[in-house]
Amino acid sequence: MWVIVMFDLPTGSADERKCYAQFRKFLLKDGFTMMQYSVYARHCASEDNAAVHAMRVEGALPPDGEVRLLRITDKQFERMQVFWARKRKPPEQAGVQLQLF
Repeated sequence: MWVIVMFDLPTGSADERKCYAQFRKFLLKDGFTMMQYSVYARHCASEDNAAVHAMRVEGALPPDGEVRLLRITDKQFERMQVFWARKRKPPEQAGVQLQLF
């Protein structure tokens, strides 16, 4: 399961830039990686884990701007086509899960 956060936040004033930076730092600290500017993704082991991170994002929302959160399966994520210039690039790999038996 992948959680993708897409946002468009105002950056016109110093306070707005500070809120933008705080939200971005929160995402990085919570394990999200930048896919593109204002698009961050995180792999989660289960739907329950994805729900936890979605609630964390909701708790860290800045006062202004738009934030969208999308949850997709690993299968849907691997079907993504990524183009770098005119070359096709494979999508990011899921994080390695620790298994104890």
